[in-house]
Amino acid sequence: MLQKLLEILSGLVSSGAKFSHRAFAVGLSAAAQILPQNPRQRKWVILGCFSLPVLGAVVAVAGSMKSLPQQAYPGVETLVVEALDLEMDDQGIYNAEPLVAYEEIRRGDNVLTVLKRIGVDTTGLYPFLVSDPLGQRLFENLVAGRTLEVQQGLDGNLKWMRYLLEDAENHREALLVNRSPNGDYTAQLEQQKFERQVEFRAGRIDSSLFSAADKAELPEAVAIQMTEIFSSQIDFHRELRAGDTFRVVYESMLLEGQLVGTGKVLAVEFVNGGKPYKAYWFTGRNSSSEYYDENGMSMRKTFLRAPLKVSRVSSGFTMRRFHPIQKRWKAHTGVDYAAPTGTPIYATAKGVVSYSGVMRGYGNIVEIAHSNGYKTRYAHMSRINSGVRKGTRVDQGELVGYVGSTGWATGPHLHYEVRVNDIPHDPLSLKFAMAEPLDRSSLGEFKRVQAALDRRLDLASTMRLAYAE
Repeated sequence: MLQKLLEILSGLVSSGAKFSHRAFAVGLSAAAQILPQNPRQRKWVILGCFSLPVLGAVVAVAGSMKSLPQQAYPGVETLVVEALDLEMDDQGIYNAEPLVAYEEIRRGDNVLTVLKRIGVDTTGLYPFLVSDPLGQRLFENLVAGRTLEVQQGLDGNLKWMRYLLEDAENHREALLVNRSPNGDYTAQLEQQKFERQVEFRAGRIDSSLFSAADKAELPEAVAIQMTEIFSSQIDFHRELRAGDTFRVVYESMLLEGQLVGTGKVLAVEFVNGGKPYKAYWFTGRNSSSEYYDENGMSMRKTFLRAPLKVSRVSSGFTMRRFHPIQKRWKAHTGVDYAAPTGTPIYATAKGVVSYSGVMRGYGNIVEIAHSNGYKTRYAHMSRINSGVRKGTRVDQGELVGYVGSTGWATGPHLHYEVRVNDIPHDPLSLKFAMAEPLDRSSLGEFKRVQAALDRRLDLASTMRLAYAE
């Protein structure tokens, strides 16, 4: 009987029988040939015979798939397994070199949060970052939308990480942090050879600038640059409207074909509430590189509209507000910007630091004295930037500290004040003078650059229309 079953199974496998009515017929035929008289034996023989077609079908399909050419089913994906070259260590254990991760930096990130997000062990890294001069630059100057290049070992420890410095000329300088096998960290600057390519995008605001940037496949770092360029003309915290549009031309940075970051915005148009604003990056013969409008007027004002790149106004300037901690009515002589702890805070104008430290309910605070009797205050900071001390000079846009909740604060935010001759003024209502216009000797060259960039802005609109259609 057993020999009969084996013969039938062999025939099914060799013929590639399918699980169908024909297979059931084969099972019935087999049962009829070898059915014994004993009822108990008959039950197991019948069960075994009906199992034969199923087993035969599985084996047959496996055999036929193995023998078919790879393109027999053009619509079916094929799993490809690639052999890796493995090296054996001294203990006879095979190791594979880990892959390099390119992690995009998000708003509010620092190096530690990025590394933890991708599962890298950061033990001992923080003390190094805050004590090493290059480590401090890496810890304090991450820009959202850029990329942190990271390699970790099989044990989860960091092997090295690389970051393009924001202030590096042509973005050709990178900061490299290495971790030795004994756990020591070192940092160094290295020169990189990047390719620059020009890209253009266009978008429409439905809910927020950053959701529109995502839809347009625009890097977040470029969206942030747009807010900085128009910080003197548009209040992105309060004046953004559904239906606003943008067109932008910007640089992308490639390293060995891999996108590793973005460069400068070269030209941008933002239509806010139906009113268009344009800006062009240009270097004049007798002036520094900066953004100019269509008429060659500098886009830079003596004061920025806000000290944070991304935030929202949580409390405005008023002479009568119920204080959430003191539980009494009193004046609120500044503007509160809600933002996550650690968000960078920038000086809104150049000046000299007149106070840096702790001041009663302000917590950690920096006060900067400017020309013409102006002063600005930045309060409740989690940490004041190293080097920002009383008597030091700061430039417009220079990092002064990080958002926190020190002093009398119910949550993380920045309290920002503008005082004129020590009298508080509403920062959101003050009008500031524009910077110097482009000199006449450079105006002709500016117009040529402007025309070339306008053609690329038009291409951005054409691409958007084609995509919408």
